[in-house]
Amino acid sequence: MNRARDWVEQARYNLRHAIGSLGLEDYAWACFASQQAAEAALKGLHLARGQVAWGHSIQDLLGGLPGEIEVPEELLEAAKVLDKYYIPTWYPDAHPAGPAARAYTRGEAEEAIRLAEKVLRFVEEVL
Repeated sequence: MNRARDWVEQARYNLRHAIGSLGLEDYAWACFASQQAAEAALKGLHLARGQVAWGHSIQDLLGGLPGEIEVPEELLEAAKVLDKYYIPTWYPDAHPAGPAARAYTRGEAEEAIRLAEKVLRFVEEVL
């Protein structure tokens, strides 16, 4: 269980990084760090249940949870949004023009943080 808790603790740090990036107006990194927070939290939950989870998709990580864990529909919807922030937020050629850092808005960053907080709360409740 300690390794699982390490993942959840890292998720909290990732979320803190997302909030800090929001304050710096670094919206792409806030979105990416939010995705990373959700991913780490879910990997911790998988470990706590004796599973090893690979990959970066929040949707897949939620879908791979044991059947006795009921995943709310709103979390599945959040996963769809957060998954979009994994690759294009940090690749400079992921957008038609300009670096990723110029492609994201404060509203997107705030939403990403809010959604990652939901995932983290869910994981902490299930643990």
